[in-house]
Amino acid sequence: MTSTTGEMSQTLDRGLMVLSLLADHSDGLTAAELAVKLSTARAVVYRLLRTLEAHRLVGRVDARYMLGIGIAELASRLRPRLQTTVLPILRRLSGQSGSTALLSVADGDEALVLLAEEPPQSTLHLTVRQGARHPLSVGADGVAILAGRAAVAGESGDITRARTSGYALSIGALTAGAVGVAAPIRTSDWATASIGVVQLGTAVSRSDIPDLVMSAAVEAARRLSGLDGEDATATS
Repeated sequence: MTSTTGEMSQTLDRGLMVLSLLADHSDGLTAAELAVKLSTARAVVYRLLRTLEAHRLVGRVDARYMLGIGIAELASRLRPRLQTTVLPILRRLSGQSGSTALLSVADGDEALVLLAEEPPQSTLHLTVRQGARHPLSVGADGVAILAGRAAVAGESGDITRARTSGYALSIGALTAGAVGVAAPIRTSDWATASIGVVQLGTAVSRSDIPDLVMSAAVEAARRLSGLDGEDATATS
């Protein structure tokens, strides 16, 4: 985690770094391993872990610490705001692209389709069920979320390419004869959501589709971060 301008709480920064490190290691880390990664004393790490445990943001199995149920509870509270904020952006993207537009969120190691908007003027398009799930590593929406995080050893070429280009592309990954384009919604260094479109075909129908998707993701991140004065519930 990098410092930004202005004063910053070192204790809070270290606590957030602990959560970020645990998110990168699904099998957990010991206090000693965390101390090494944070380049700090083990006693400091224990104090951080006890505080995070008290808020259920961290749990422990034997000597290994991992993310706690409190993280999921916080994420569940964010989802209604995410839906309200992103829905008008999703509707506009669907109309602009003539495609079904999706808002997907990370739920553990799966991508969950939170919202799906079908194009209003199209008679032939893909229908995607809200609540559908699939592995994060499969499909443009999940790959985009992973690309919005720091690189990890052994990640696929699809994730690396998506991180470089700013968007993920998948062809027939979830449904034969379907193309997906998605970009991460970046509100921090750890992406938990993406916005994208799915189309019928074996190639993206128009060259401007990736740019439309990336612009929608940037707008969603700006609104979610409170940096856009426009009323997020207003329709375009």
